[in-house]
Amino acid sequence: MPKVFSYQHPFELENGQTLPEFELAYNTLGKLNAEGSNVIWICHALTANAHPEEWWPGIFDKKNGIDLDKYFVVCANILGSCYGSTSPQSINPETNEVYGLDFPKFSIRDIAKTLDILSEDLGISEIQYLMGGSMGGMQAMEWAIQKPDKIKKLVLLATSPKHSSWGIALNETQRMAIESDPTFYNNDKIAGKKGLEAARAIALLSYRNYNTYQSTQIDEENAVDDFRASSYQKYQGEKLSKRFYAKSYWYLSKAMDSHNVGRNRNSCEKALAKIKAKTLVIGIQSDLLFPVEEQKFLAEHISDSALEIIDSSYGHDGFLIEVETIKLVLRKHFKL
Repeated sequence: MPKVFSYQHPFELENGQTLPEFELAYNTLGKLNAEGSNVIWICHALTANAHPEEWWPGIFDKKNGIDLDKYFVVCANILGSCYGSTSPQSINPETNEVYGLDFPKFSIRDIAKTLDILSEDLGISEIQYLMGGSMGGMQAMEWAIQKPDKIKKLVLLATSPKHSSWGIALNETQRMAIESDPTFYNNDKIAGKKGLEAARAIALLSYRNYNTYQSTQIDEENAVDDFRASSYQKYQGEKLSKRFYAKSYWYLSKAMDSHNVGRNRNSCEKALAKIKAKTLVIGIQSDLLFPVEEQKFLAEHISDSALEIIDSSYGHDGFLIEVETIKLVLRKHFKL
């Protein structure tokens, strides 16, 4: 079971609104040393949780991956998510009612600040490796900009310095699907369930690509209905709706759209120049959602950085699936 950190103070958000308090569910593996410095912090993506050993299986491997005898690993369920952290499903302490759509909007920058507050409570003085893919990479990047002296090494996978117009359009299309479900406006846990299923099906088209479907969802030659690709989309939508809440998805996609390290920092280039951590940027050659041009930009503008492009048929999801290759790349650049 995840632990829960409670911050019993008003937390001002980037947009000027305030959360009266917040909680973050988090999980740790290994043991923190006396200096509070043997830390690997993993930032999760959109619908993941505080258990990277579940959604990144194989990453903890003494021989090729992360050695839990050496490191204290932390992963926190982010603000707005539905796995124990403060979210639209939480009770507003000022009204004693479920927040619902009265939950304030928040940014990636806000998420990074909450993670840093948690790290201070845990007695962490520095983070040896800060790692994140996709939306997790956005959080890690922001944190490394906000606290450049605290983050020693940074691993950014399949992510960007600013969410693209393409990515925002995809997210808005998903939100439109959620909003078209009239139950979305209710305040129960199944609100927007069917809309969330449609949103997930839309998202999958950006997580994978043409070749992925062509190789995994092939029908019999004479099929006229009940296509494998159709059933796959429905299955994935239903699978997510059984474990995730539509309002959390809606808010988190909004936070993802807010990602722009250059906002109020003159430019993305100048913001990235603030990062002091030795950085490894990993891209997926077939990624449609975060194309490799975005990772090349990161590597070009983070001073102490290296770039690795992984060849995968799984598109954006390659950052979750190609674990063995990712471990090899990590070992190539770092002494984990």
